[in-house]
Amino acid sequence: MGNRYIFSSESVGEGHPDKVADTISDAVLDACLAQDRTSRVACETFVKSNVVVIGGEITTKARLDFVKIARDAIREIGYVNDDDVFHADRVFVNVLVTQQSPDIAQGVDARRAAGKKTAKQGAGDQGLMFGYASNETPELMPAPIMFAHRLGRQLTKIRKQGKVAWLRPDAKSQVSVVYENGKPVAISNVVISTQHAADASHKEIEAFCIEEVIRKVLPAKMLTPDTEFLINPTGRFVIGGPQGDSGLTGRKIIVDSYGGMGRHGGGAFSGKDPTKVDRSAAYMGRWVAKNVVAAGLAEKCEIQFAYAIGHPDPVSVHVDTFGTGAVPDQEIIRAINKVFSFQPAEIIAQLNLRRPIYSKTTNYGHFGKNDKDLTWEATNKVAALRKAV
Repeated sequence: MGNRYIFSSESVGEGHPDKVADTISDAVLDACLAQDRTSRVACETFVKSNVVVIGGEITTKARLDFVKIARDAIREIGYVNDDDVFHADRVFVNVLVTQQSPDIAQGVDARRAAGKKTAKQGAGDQGLMFGYASNETPELMPAPIMFAHRLGRQLTKIRKQGKVAWLRPDAKSQVSVVYENGKPVAISNVVISTQHAADASHKEIEAFCIEEVIRKVLPAKMLTPDTEFLINPTGRFVIGGPQGDSGLTGRKIIVDSYGGMGRHGGGAFSGKDPTKVDRSAAYMGRWVAKNVVAAGLAEKCEIQFAYAIGHPDPVSVHVDTFGTGAVPDQEIIRAINKVFSFQPAEIIAQLNLRRPIYSKTTNYGHFGKNDKDLTWEATNKVAALRKAV
């Protein structure tokens, strides 16, 4: 049997209250960057019942209609049913936005300032960020989180196609994967909770989720006779979304990253422009770790950066390949430092981050997507890393 354990990860649908908040925040960010590439944005959203509160610090030349941005995002999610308390056309939108603090701005700006030790662009905050990659899936992501995302995407695809009238936007999924000697070998448990219309029976929902969602997107060879399916385990899920629970930007950071398989520094992504290293350095970490694994230098790779506010260079860079490295971790770190630059301005330039691309990242994880706009998923540094090693 060897070393055997079970690891679980969850995902949430676009209509989950926290993801509604993330979606609005990233829509505001993209609206800013579409008009002004130098926008400084730290936008957070709170949703509950029929109320949306958009707050934060935004310095931009863009002219924004916050109410329209919020309504359009909610409409795209699918809160347009007659019985929705949280409805795209009926929510009250409150805007509490100021400009970025000049004390923070002088640390980020590429200019000298009293007390600042450099004229280079500095990090927008202190903190630590992680990047991770694993050869468990074609996306070089951990299997549990990728499987959970597949379920959510399938539910949303079917709902937006209008094929199942009783499906509603709020949903959660969870997949438990059996590992033997570090390799995923089976799925022990699948959980799906999906909001539904009041007239849908539990039996109908259960059969649909098993046959049209789970069996359509999860590997058949990993679904065994012992795999347990738990569908809407409370028995009823009619009241959902912001009517059923409050939502806040940045509360699904583990869903957004690696499902708990890789560590997380605690900083959220959505609503933040790329001068915020919480977002840009996490994307950089993914790019680096993915290229290390794609280059065959390790089966798993985790990289950590730490920054000080206003300072351009990371105060530390750490790599861990969990004993799977083809060469010692110290050699991999040396190669990484030859190939990549981790100053905030260089991260933005290398990944071309001053673009309105962030609404593509909001749902089903910021990593593991096949989209050319998400430059941190490119494996274009494989040859350079191999040469550097």
